[in-house]
Amino acid sequence: MLTRFGLLLIWLLHWLPYGWQVHIGNGLGDLLWLLARPRRHIADTNLRLCFPEWDAAQRQQIARAHFRCTARALLDQGLLRWGSAAQLRRLVQIENPELYNHVLDQPIILLAPHFIGLDVGAARLRMDYPPSVTIYSRIRNAIIDRWMLQVRARFSPTILVSRHDGVRPLIKAMKQGHHLFYLPDQDFGARDALFIPFFGVPAATINALPRLAGLTHAKVMPVVTRQLPGAQGYVLRFYPAWDNFPGPDIASDLRRMNTFIESVVREMPEQYFWLHKRFKSRPAGEPSVYD
Repeated sequence: MLTRFGLLLIWLLHWLPYGWQVHIGNGLGDLLWLLARPRRHIADTNLRLCFPEWDAAQRQQIARAHFRCTARALLDQGLLRWGSAAQLRRLVQIENPELYNHVLDQPIILLAPHFIGLDVGAARLRMDYPPSVTIYSRIRNAIIDRWMLQVRARFSPTILVSRHDGVRPLIKAMKQGHHLFYLPDQDFGARDALFIPFFGVPAATINALPRLAGLTHAKVMPVVTRQLPGAQGYVLRFYPAWDNFPGPDIASDLRRMNTFIESVVREMPEQYFWLHKRFKSRPAGEPSVYD
């Protein structure tokens, strides 16, 4: 019942002028900051590990801003599900499109780390660019899982591959001309991962990116969507494709990936997905950092 009420609320709010949605999202973020104590603890722990030079007041400022950004992005799901293509085009600016246009005839892996604007940027890409394939993880709540699949299938045919199906369906889709929209930076355990420093902290880092790039001879091109202040919407930015990737050493490839993500996090620390237990898996013998 609570889930259905939440979706009904998002549907109702998507009819409002966007500036009103932003104000409501900021207020909702402040409310979640007060109520979601476990998630607040996760965000503070992540920030303490990644930015040990910050004091408690600095961490709280960024964490609270992160809750606001997250709540705004949550309400924006209403536009992704029920808004028009014209609304989405107005909502998202595209920066450096010539970088992507230059390599469209090649296999491409779009490297999309977990920043707040991830879903909005993915929807905008589906409107104007080649068909895509992406990996998804099923959500335990069946209603939310079905709704998210509907969101991710709008505007363009998209192949959704379950994480449990492995890389073969991804490779097949890429050979058929689909570009891979790849999310590289969540902790799914130590299996198929290496412990690579992320802000100096060993983090279970999935080894799929260099493997897929090598198997498909794909160019890796980072893409990040930034949430702008007020009612300005978002800006999706393409970064130059990486040369000499993959290299001879998979650990070095993963360090290169994490170093890139760190550089963008420093530009907008309030927009990285701090509510996820990025350091949940620990090297053998190390205790949990979230207890």
